Amino acid sequence: MRGPRVRRGNVRAAAIALLAEAPMNGYQIIQEIGERSGGVWRPSPGSIYPALQQMEDEGLIRAEAGEGGRRAYVLTEEGRSYAAAHQDELRAPWDVVAGSVGSEAIELRRLFHQVMGAAVQVAQAGSTSQIEQAHRILADTRRRLYGILAADDADDDANPEDMRADEADGGRD
Repeated sequence: MRGPRVRRGNVRAAAIALLAEAPMNGYQIIQEIGERSGGVWRPSPGSIYPALQQMEDEGLIRAEAGEGGRRAYVLTEEGRSYAAAHQDELRAPWDVVAGSVGSEAIELRRLFHQVMGAAVQVAQAGSTSQIEQAHRILADTRRRLYGILAADDADDDANPEDMRADEADGGRD
C-alpha cells in the first residue's frame, strides 16, 4: 500500500482552500484534509506548520485567537486575492493526492479500519474467551499477511478457490 504522492505545493494549496472556507487551527486543517481525502492523506504537523508559517510570512494568512485560546488562521485580504486568482490550483488538492493512490490501496485501508473497529469492540465488550479468540485470529492474520510478502510474485496468480478453502479451514494446512 503505497502512500499518496504529495507535491510540495499540495499542503499549501489545501491549507489556503480550507482557510478560504473558514478559520481553522493547524490541527483542524490536518483533520479536514484527512477527512476530505478519505483518509488517504493526513499531513503531518511537520509539513502543515512550516507551510502556515511561510504563508503568514508572505502575508497570505494571519493568526488570531480562536476557540479555547488556540490560534486560528484566517486569510488576509492578500490571501483572499491569491485564492481568487488561483482557483484551479486550489480546487480540491486532497482529491489530487487521493487519486495518486490505487483503488486497491484505498479498499485495503478501508477494510483495515473496519477490522480495527471490530477488534476494539471485542476488546471492550468481549468475554475473556472472545478476547482470546480475537487474539489468535489477529496473530494468525499478521503471520499470513507477512507470508504474502514473503511469497514469490508468481504466487500472485494463486487459485482463488484454494484461498477460500484455506480461509474456511482457518489456514490450518
